[in-house]
Amino acid sequence: MSRNLDPADDILAYNREAWDSQVRKKNRWTVPVSSEEIQRARDDDWRIVLTPEKHVPAEWFPNFREATVDVLCLAGSGGQQAPVLAAAGANVTVFDNSPAQLKQDQLVADREGLALMLVQGDMADLSVFENESFDLIVHPCSNCFVPNVLPVWKEAARVMKPGANLLSGIVNPVLYLFDDQLMERGEFKVCHKIPYSDLTGLSPEQRREYLNDDEPFCFGHTLADQLGGQIEAGLSITGMFEDRWSDWPISQHIPTFLATKATKLN
Repeated sequence: MSRNLDPADDILAYNREAWDSQVRKKNRWTVPVSSEEIQRARDDDWRIVLTPEKHVPAEWFPNFREATVDVLCLAGSGGQQAPVLAAAGANVTVFDNSPAQLKQDQLVADREGLALMLVQGDMADLSVFENESFDLIVHPCSNCFVPNVLPVWKEAARVMKPGANLLSGIVNPVLYLFDDQLMERGEFKVCHKIPYSDLTGLSPEQRREYLNDDEPFCFGHTLADQLGGQIEAGLSITGMFEDRWSDWPISQHIPTFLATKATKLN
């Protein structure tokens, strides 16, 4: 179990086991799509999310039926986005840290007769892929599980073809300012700084709770690293929207997520 690992020693290994545990617990982001959703994608009637509630605008995607589109689902396994994109006609590779999450994609692929390439690894190290390999990268809200987001953007830009788009879900760092347990009750007490790290920001009691529940450790990155980091990596942000998670009290006051479309111009 993840609680046997010290996340401070190896955050990649700890979060790998934590997400494997979340699959067993049927976390929302680990539940595969239905056969009905796959059939709709085959009928060109499909939608996916990068953030909790809003669907990604259809115009952010190329037409998968007109030409071969090589898609990388970056830290985006769980049997959700990748199978839908494959059923819609894309050539999809799924790259993720969690073997159990990758198995969810394989489950749907086997059930529905879809072709998916599954690769396990660290989202900050895409050395298994050659330069300019992908026409599109789909990156749901997952870089909150790495201590440093800048290598993620650099590696993504490296493996993108000229003209390719990177579609990313991002957690608004304002979420990490507040005491988490109080915030769940609708009380907003500022007690953290941004950038934020669960490695240093959790109280001993909260740390024990996370370890006992096999919760992944999170990191709140600055907007300079999240948005500026994409630009520094050589991408141009060409689209953006905000989103909320309605179950969270703070979402009644401010959008807690955003999504970006970043284009590699050359």
